Amino acid sequence: MRIPFRFIASRIAFYLFTAWAAITINFFLPRMLKGDPVTAYMQKNAGQISPEAERALRILFGLDQNTSLWQQYLDYWGLLFSGDLGRSFSNGLAPVGEVISAALPWTVGLVGIATILSFLIGTAGGAIIGWRRGSRADVIVPISTFFSTVPYFWLGLIAIAVLSTGLGWFPASHAYDKGSSPELTLDFIGQVIAHGALPVLTIVIASLGGWILGMRNMMLTVLDEDYITVAQAKGMPNSRVLWRYAARNAVLPQLSSFALSIGFIVGGTIVMEMVFSYPGVGKLLLDATNAKDYPLMQGLFLIITMAVLIANILADIAYAVLDPRTRQSEA
Repeated sequence: MRIPFRFIASRIAFYLFTAWAAITINFFLPRMLKGDPVTAYMQKNAGQISPEAERALRILFGLDQNTSLWQQYLDYWGLLFSGDLGRSFSNGLAPVGEVISAALPWTVGLVGIATILSFLIGTAGGAIIGWRRGSRADVIVPISTFFSTVPYFWLGLIAIAVLSTGLGWFPASHAYDKGSSPELTLDFIGQVIAHGALPVLTIVIASLGGWILGMRNMMLTVLDEDYITVAQAKGMPNSRVLWRYAARNAVLPQLSSFALSIGFIVGGTIVMEMVFSYPGVGKLLLDATNAKDYPLMQGLFLIITMAVLIANILADIAYAVLDPRTRQSEA
């Protein structure tokens, strides 16, 4: 299926501009806040850092007063192209990239699996409920919508109280057992699955209602289209009409929401990670904010922004493949 060059070029130009704007804002925003990371570090270690060391830190972080803001901006781009995100004050001046890479797999694994499961279950369930409109299956919609209105942390606390404390089925917190260290063994993988079950279950239950409701409403709209009536009049099997014609067109608006959800996977779910003491990016961002660790905050915001942009690019590609009208409008 050929996608017009003009469509591809316009999307590339748009996302390149968006990436430049996001990176530029990411550079200037911390510098608009009161104070700076070196000052915060000096206050935290009062009397332990010499003036020479302070100047060395300012040079290291590109905050030297003798360096113009424009030069700092150019240096920032140079560091980005070299893969250097700076050093984290709250993690012993460790490279920001290493700090983020240590927390990122936990968040992507937890929130990613939960998001994909909720999207697949909710979209398929919404398609079936919409197809069988007026049946008893409609009762699922208000029930799932009710759970989607309950805050994540409240569902998490209920899950801990019932499934962990009450029934003892799952661990209540952390990503693996205390005393264990990450390693590629069946025992450790089993620990990760057991500890991640409650957070995943909570996220799926809390977000399922939106996917079901959105897909059901789109199905009700699509089922009134002429091509659905024609397909049924030709005697096509209901399963083929449902998935090949109705659901394929109804799912298009869902893709944009799913792309955003996939992008924000990298940002994690801060409240959920706090409730379950999970070592993900969301908790790392909260800790960085409390410690005024601007380099780490800046690195996290950059990673989250890039993830959202990439997810939207993938959504555009999916739109172009599934809906020819999108390509024709750019041709």
